[in-house]
Amino acid sequence: MTSFKYDDGGRSKYFKGRAGDCAARAMAIALGIDYKAAYDELAEANAAGRMGVKSARNGVFKEDFNRVLEAHGWKWFSAPKFDGRKAYVGDMPTGTVIARMAKHYVAIKDGVAHDSWDSTYKMIYGYWAKA
Repeated sequence: MTSFKYDDGGRSKYFKGRAGDCAARAMAIALGIDYKAAYDELAEANAAGRMGVKSARNGVFKEDFNRVLEAHGWKWFSAPKFDGRKAYVGDMPTGTVIARMAKHYVAIKDGVAHDSWDSTYKMIYGYWAKA
């Protein structure tokens, strides 16, 4: 059984409304840093990367996100393989990870998805963990 906990990563302190800023939320939650610091760092990476726009509001390319997380000492891992099914939130290792799903990133702490919406039904392609 997987579980979900509502957590906007501190976004509501700075912004109102909805946005595609899951990378900033996941990074703030998993790294334990201020949302605005995560957002600003990802916006810089977006400006320097493929997106070419200084914003993290509408998504971050995985290559740019990977570069930022590697700078913080995080490493990429492929999702666990199972016979006949894909990996989900409950399949992630103990501790804190950031999982990459289809068009979404989520912070997972000890099998609990911390996000602004319940994404536990989505399959996981891989995840970042502190190296």
